[in-house]
Amino acid sequence: MQKKRTWMSWSTGKDCAFALYQLMKTNDVEVTGLLTTVTEDYNRVSMHAVREELLERQAESLGIPLYKVRIPKECTNEIYELRMREAINKALELGISHIAFGDLFLEDIRKYREEKLQGTGIDPLFPLWNSSTPNLAKEMITSGFKAVVTCIDPKVLPESFAGREFDESFLNDLPSNVDPCGENGEFHTFIYDAPMFKKPIPIQVGEKTKRDGFIFTDILFSTP
Repeated sequence: MQKKRTWMSWSTGKDCAFALYQLMKTNDVEVTGLLTTVTEDYNRVSMHAVREELLERQAESLGIPLYKVRIPKECTNEIYELRMREAINKALELGISHIAFGDLFLEDIRKYREEKLQGTGIDPLFPLWNSSTPNLAKEMITSGFKAVVTCIDPKVLPESFAGREFDESFLNDLPSNVDPCGENGEFHTFIYDAPMFKKPIPIQVGEKTKRDGFIFTDILFSTP
């Protein structure tokens, strides 16, 4: 059987990590790259605001090549789509047939991804699509995924949730209107250990910053 040569759309968070975990257990898929958008002005992963060094540590621990799409902090749709098209062309050169996403249930996001890939020669995969997010969040934790919250939307979560561990206590404390996986943008995470990691990434939680309507927590690499 010829495997689907696949890149994983990689945000450094728990959803893409669990999607990768599922794909790595699938016989007909071979994940050969991580595709990540990095804001070039800050050298941080876009939206999650994770330092580029930590992104690289994840790729190293996974043993999977990393492909970065660099965008400016004031990025228009035109610039974003141009840079992504360049990445898709690179993927095609390397024989990639699919890009996988960790999306869960937002139809408009899925439709956007499908439309942008249509006709490129690369098809999307959605390994977690329509998963029950309360069950999925618990499964991540019981499966050994360890993550810390890097960003919250203060309109729906108190500032105290920023920088917390994504664990049972975190889930129990979430307001009822917040999705357990943060699929509506309520929070974002950085995964520092998982079953498919060669070794955990030692981290420490840094300062909190309010910016662009969100509260970001700086996550630092902690030298063992």
